[in-house]
Parts: sequence; structure tokens; C-alpha cells
Amino acid sequence: MTRLVLSTLAALALVAAAGCTTTEKRAGTGAAIGAGTGALVAAATGSSGSGIAAGALIGGAAGALIGAATTPGMCRYRAYDRNGNPYVYEDRC
Repeated sequence: MTRLVLSTLAALALVAAAGCTTTEKRAGTGAAIGAGTGALVAAATGSSGSGIAAGALIGGAAGALIGAATTPGMCRYRAYDRNGNPYVYEDRC
């Protein structure tokens, strides 16, 4: 049962990430790495459960900000096709 739940959550996460822009993907990856690192550092310094959770939250927030800020010069543009339908695309700034 646990494997089924974890597999379902992993599949949903992959489907959700498929529609993300480059900036959003970098922010998500940075948040995951930051949260893991924050939790590991808090655990290594002897913190209790709430200290580990705080380390994960702070690390995740910092990782998301750094990941989004280090996106390599991509900008999002809104344009319209010849039928007047709007669409968004990314290109170098």
C-alpha cells in the first residue's frame, strides 16, 4: 500500500512539473535541494524535530530564491497568433 501511494505521488509530481517554465523548474529544484540540506545540517548539529523542520523550511525558501535568481537569462513573452489567440513563449533576454 505504501509503495502505491508513493508511486502515485511521484507520478503526480512529474505531471505537475511537466508544465513548468525553466525558472519554475530551477526554483523547485533549488527548494528541494535547500530543504534537504537544511534538514541535514540541523540534524547534524543535534537539533530536535522542530529544529530540523525549521532548517528544512529555511533551506527550502533560500534554495527556491537562489534557483529562480540563477536562471540563465530566459524571459517569458506573451504574443498572439494570427487568429488572435494568446500564447506564452520563452526566449533569451
